[in-house]
Amino acid sequence: MGKLSKLPNIGKVVEAQLNQVGIMTEDDLKSVGARQAWLKIQEIDESACINRLLALEGAIQGIKKTELSDDVKSDLKEFYQLHKK
Repeated sequence: MGKLSKLPNIGKVVEAQLNQVGIMTEDDLKSVGARQAWLKIQEIDESACINRLLALEGAIQGIKKTELSDDVKSDLKEFYQLHKK
């Protein structure tokens, strides 16, 4: 496992997907943002779900996805509905 899997919510599979789409470090993830990172993952894995999007945002904020604010969750769910395949 690399550096990304040390972040909250990021396991080996998600880390491998992030690496596959060119996101190698925490700084890469923060600069790309959860939404764009999720869209990139969705291009290689159509099963990428809302939980993955929430997990990415939580990783960026340094918290578990369950600890995201209701406003953030709501915004991400709206984004997910617009972009899911």
